[in-house]
Amino acid sequence: MRVLNNTAGPWLTALFAVVALHAGTASAQTQVLPDFTRLVEEQGNAVVNISTTQAARRPGAVPQVPGLEDEEIQEFFRRFIPRQPGPGQAPSPGPGNRESRSLGSGFFISNDGYILTNAHVVDAADEINVKLTDKREFKARVIGADKRTDIALIKIDGVTNMPVVKTGDPSKLKVGEWVVAIGSPFGFENSVTAGIVSAKGRSLPQENFVPFIQTDVAINPGNSGGPLFNMRGEVVGINSQIYSRTGGFMGLSFAIPMDVALDVQKQLKEKGRVARGRIGVVIQEVTRDLAASFGLDRARGALVNSVEKGSPADKAGIEAADIIVGFDGKPVESSSDLPRIVAAVRPGSQVPVEIWRKGQKRSVNVTVGELQEERVAAADKPRAKPQAETPPNRLGIVVGELSPEQRKGLGIGGGLVVLEVRPDAKADLRKGDVLMTLVYKGQQTELKTVEQFNRLLAGLDKAAVITLLVRRGESTAFVTISGLSDKG
Repeated sequence: MRVLNNTAGPWLTALFAVVALHAGTASAQTQVLPDFTRLVEEQGNAVVNISTTQAARRPGAVPQVPGLEDEEIQEFFRRFIPRQPGPGQAPSPGPGNRESRSLGSGFFISNDGYILTNAHVVDAADEINVKLTDKREFKARVIGADKRTDIALIKIDGVTNMPVVKTGDPSKLKVGEWVVAIGSPFGFENSVTAGIVSAKGRSLPQENFVPFIQTDVAINPGNSGGPLFNMRGEVVGINSQIYSRTGGFMGLSFAIPMDVALDVQKQLKEKGRVARGRIGVVIQEVTRDLAASFGLDRARGALVNSVEKGSPADKAGIEAADIIVGFDGKPVESSSDLPRIVAAVRPGSQVPVEIWRKGQKRSVNVTVGELQEERVAAADKPRAKPQAETPPNRLGIVVGELSPEQRKGLGIGGGLVVLEVRPDAKADLRKGDVLMTLVYKGQQTELKTVEQFNRLLAGLDKAAVITLLVRRGESTAFVTISGLSDKG
């Protein structure tokens, strides 16, 4: 073996180090780049294409692909149910026999033909057609659908040995982890798209019971109801919604966690419906200012605006201005956590509730009721009883007292109605608002008279931060106000 001299030694050593570094980098890159081929081969045949038909209910009613709408919420979040023919499909029959055709996706969860998909894919369908990857087609029937979570369970009868997906635990998903979607975007069957988890536990408008998985996986009309896989080939979610201003993919998609879907399908299979818990409170988010006003260590929990009379919360002793920080042993970090936690509890169960009241943590037990259909209560708009003209107080507003009849009609023992809001008012209040409670440094005072209210304001420092419980129409909310005028 030839021995290199001392001069060449360091130079060659450095050269070998550079080569080794590049080789190691290339190897590392090869290792981190995902390969989805095996996942698709093993799990793709459990994914199905779903099309539905519906006889036209009204002459001239032509379903359309969701597009730009005037309504802000439809522009922000849109379901993706294309109502147009997919590739290779014939258009709908003529006016004498109109039908609408919807394309979506789904996947087998049992080998005897049970399929999970989105409720909006099969909503109002007269006929459901399921197409497998091997081109076989079957008619399916709806076992049950839950619009609140957008989950539907359908079934093909008389089949066995259907390919079944593996299910995973979405709680173990990490932000930044690779995920894969398989579905039928725009009718292109068995399309595979991939991306990463961009957020977890995402709350969306009007969606109180689902902590969505947010991803950047390309999802488009037709992917609805299809599975979201982790890299172990396990379904961790059901693709349901997208963020879009055009109706197509714009980089954000949302999936229903699989644990939520499995709980819903179990109830649908057993009872055809989903039973959810309720306690009968109206809540709002706790901001930093509200936390400081109520003496809470940090912004957390769900602030109770009002309690329905005779509800489980009312019977348990929960009051307006309580902050619920724990329910059934689970922490409530955000107001959006509470509806999901309560809904997951079986009606009739008795569970502990941790509340923050007047600067102290307390615990009460509540027997959870069952969530029924939405109920709308009617109430007259409050008007103050006639009284002499009053100058504005330190908030820049003029308030008046409610009559005993008006208080009885509203179901409150006190309250002052806002008669006038000056341009320089310190509070975001409106004429007709009813001020019910004032909170300062964790102490709550029920408002009953104009003199009492103005006296309370007069005794506060100019830089004081106060919170008012305000009733506006059928809703109540806490409003935080920082700073008062020098004088009213």
